Amino acid sequence: MGSRVLFYPTLGYNVFMKSVSSREWYDRIDNTVLLGALPLRSKNIAQELVEKENVRGVIAMNEDFELKRFVTTKEEWTKLGVETLQLPTVDFTEAPSIDKLEQGVKFIMDFAEKQESVYVHCKAGRTRSATLVGCYLMHVNKWTPQEAQIFIQTKRHHIIMKDKHFRAMYRYYDKHIKSQRAGHKLDMSPDGE
Repeated sequence: MGSRVLFYPTLGYNVFMKSVSSREWYDRIDNTVLLGALPLRSKNIAQELVEKENVRGVIAMNEDFELKRFVTTKEEWTKLGVETLQLPTVDFTEAPSIDKLEQGVKFIMDFAEKQESVYVHCKAGRTRSATLVGCYLMHVNKWTPQEAQIFIQTKRHHIIMKDKHFRAMYRYYDKHIKSQRAGHKLDMSPDGE
């Protein structure tokens, strides 16, 4: 209930901060992933993402009510030739489940293999979506959650990783990365570039 009450005030805050600070609506994290806020119709973000950023996949970490107004719909994305995946996660009180993180990373990797981009968003592109992007970065680079977070912050300075987000990332790390990491040379550039 709290996420519903706070949705419009915090969305308004995000729009305000974009206009008065150096924050971007979205940021490219690596060759495959862009991390950002809700793709608002009024800003024509969807068209820009497709034409300028080669986005062919979109992951929404939002609940249904967050996608009802002002936001590019699944049907509109389809008309632009973009595949969508919704992994609803409650804002403020939850982090994505391990199942959602695994689905999201697999979705991203499918587009990475085709050298196409994926736009990962929640409301502000700061917590829920950043958690998924962190798991993707751990997957491709064999990083720890802290290494992934530090790298994301070099690209999108205003992300917020709270304890629950780190716990979610550690569940993914323990299940998928930890055993592979022992012999892997660490490199803090995306995709080992």
